[in-house]
Amino acid sequence: MSAVVDPARLGKVAVLLGGLSAEREISLLSGNGVLEALRSKGVDAIPFDPACRPVSELANERVARAFIALHGRFGEDGAIQGALELQGIPYTGSGVMASAIAMDKVFTKRIWTTHGLPTPRYRILDQHSRLREVPDDLGLPLIIKPPHEGSTLGVSKVRGYSDMTAAFHLAAQFDDSVLAEEFIEGHELTVAVLGSGVALRALPVIEIRAPSGNYDYQNKYFSDDTKYLCPAPLAASLAARIQDLALEAFRSLGCEGWGRVDLMLRERDQEPFLLEINTSPGMTSHSLVPMAARALGQSYADLCLEILAGASLKIKRVVTPDAAPPGAASVFPGASDVE
Repeated sequence: MSAVVDPARLGKVAVLLGGLSAEREISLLSGNGVLEALRSKGVDAIPFDPACRPVSELANERVARAFIALHGRFGEDGAIQGALELQGIPYTGSGVMASAIAMDKVFTKRIWTTHGLPTPRYRILDQHSRLREVPDDLGLPLIIKPPHEGSTLGVSKVRGYSDMTAAFHLAAQFDDSVLAEEFIEGHELTVAVLGSGVALRALPVIEIRAPSGNYDYQNKYFSDDTKYLCPAPLAASLAARIQDLALEAFRSLGCEGWGRVDLMLRERDQEPFLLEINTSPGMTSHSLVPMAARALGQSYADLCLEILAGASLKIKRVVTPDAAPPGAASVFPGASDVE
């Protein structure tokens, strides 16, 4: 950690876990791990599941800040961030807009393309798309995925024309539109990012080697057969280049606090391609951000404490006490304490 954090000064903390998304199971694992870690450091932390209690009840708990350990929809997409902003409760990670953009893989790619950042070619598909034409455009194999899900849910690797229909319908179970993406043959990498502004930094690059190259839900969270190389076996100059690219990708979406940038390193020419950004990554026993921090000598508990210490409100309050409408204090509790 860059600075010593006094847990007593952090106040009462709500660890948001579980939630309503398809990634609820993983969020419960992440959240309970974070909860135990924070308590071990002396933080007054409580669990809070938005699927079981209205978010408005956070005000009744009189929490000083929130650690978001939710994954996917309603937790990583700007929804819970907006609710916390309205209640004036500082929270971990990116703000409303950055969270919403990062959750949408199509808008993420559009922004990266505008910034001249490398990302695989893609097409957006719906029920009217001519699926058999997609491989002619993007080549084979290719990847089919829902644009608004994580944890590899609904993702398929298409090896032939005959696989397109089944892959499309699988992804369409999760989303109204479907993302078809050029497959980059090479090494799967990820870079954890911590901090904000000038303090933003990239942790060591991790290479993921899943059984048969299939980094699916089971291999990501529960299998002991997936291998993680941290730091990745890359030349120092290439590793630094990938870290710089991850930071640039993170900044381009307006992200802050912490997150994880996933990439592919093309085998034939060692060129990196950006895949997606996770603004509330997993914090389970198999998760990658704690692994990268551990490579630098930072424990899981200290990592959780650092992320929590960076909790903030991202939307500037412009309503002064004299001009505030009746009831404003109850809408923005503690807002006057936010710089």
